Amino acid sequence: MNFDLTPDQKKLRATVEEFAQAEVAPRAEQLDREGKVPLDLVRKVGDLGIPALPFAEENGGMGLGLIESALALEQLGRADQSLAITTMTNMSCGLVLEGFGHKDLVAKYLPDIVAGKSCCGIGGTEPGAGSDTAGLKTRADKKDGGWVLNGEKAFITNGGTDITAFLMFLGVTSERDAAKKQYSLLLVPSGTPGWTVGERYRKMGWRSSDTRPHYLSDCYVPDDHVVGKLHGGRYALHQVYQRARVFVSAISVGLAQSCLDHSLAFAKSRHAFGGPIGKFQLIQEMIAEMAIMVDTARLLTYRAAWNVDQGNNDLKELAMAKHYACSIGTKCADLAIQVHGGWGYMDDCPVSRYYRDNRVLTIGDGSSQIQILMIARALGLPSALE
Repeated sequence: MNFDLTPDQKKLRATVEEFAQAEVAPRAEQLDREGKVPLDLVRKVGDLGIPALPFAEENGGMGLGLIESALALEQLGRADQSLAITTMTNMSCGLVLEGFGHKDLVAKYLPDIVAGKSCCGIGGTEPGAGSDTAGLKTRADKKDGGWVLNGEKAFITNGGTDITAFLMFLGVTSERDAAKKQYSLLLVPSGTPGWTVGERYRKMGWRSSDTRPHYLSDCYVPDDHVVGKLHGGRYALHQVYQRARVFVSAISVGLAQSCLDHSLAFAKSRHAFGGPIGKFQLIQEMIAEMAIMVDTARLLTYRAAWNVDQGNNDLKELAMAKHYACSIGTKCADLAIQVHGGWGYMDDCPVSRYYRDNRVLTIGDGSSQIQILMIARALGLPSALE
């Protein structure tokens, strides 16, 4: 069993780390204050080739595995989760398009996503429907060689930037009186009549990423804008969510590592009672706990990514990585605030932002509770949802 990265993987990690620490981390606090998406950094991330990592070479990608994507996103998350989540969402949505979209849509939209020149996202969540897709109310009704969408979406990432090219909306496409709902995924280009982009949310964290509600009123798209099979929207999304769980796990690991980095530096430089606070056993205990959690989460995340690259989409391992890595990101941020004392509670202190940013990761892309249910089911326990 070899835990070493290859020379190419180490070079990739070092390259992204150098960029993230030199150009992203120094701007993260100001971007958080302003709440603006740094499109210049989005483009630089594209120039560096990060969005291209998991895509096929014929689509402008690098044809690499999930482990390489995780390595890169970890370093972005270490510097600024907002930029990392913007990048991750583009990659996840792009993978849906590459895997399930009509060839004309792939040719039209994917090259700019892969190059970091445009943004995209997925509109699945609604005010009354998240993990429980049975509560989905947005409808797509057949009409004149296409589909008409009506409904409201909530908490959608990347939908309102100046370079957003499209969103994919999940809608009910079964007959209105059908005994069981069926869902399809439809690509809606930006500027399509009937699609209204809402105002940006005022958020606890991820303030320099774009998150908005979206409103659909008689919004028409042609038949070839159905992504995947008709009534197969949930399948297409579930396939990419498996990768997204690795992505968000890596982003949380990066933030947790940054919590450890800042805490170590502060414990060595902050003096009290005649010496650095790092000499006190309770400070040492908190920092040691962070180190253990970071390494454990990283190993779970890398193992899940490696298994997917080997063709083994083990849902239990994916759920374990997502649940643990995202949970310990917040725990490490909490411990880092404690190590920093009153300074850690100030917005000027990076660990304060880390606590706000990471909190959503136990909710989005499958809540921690849903991950626990998936793990329990994989272990052979009955589901309470059936």
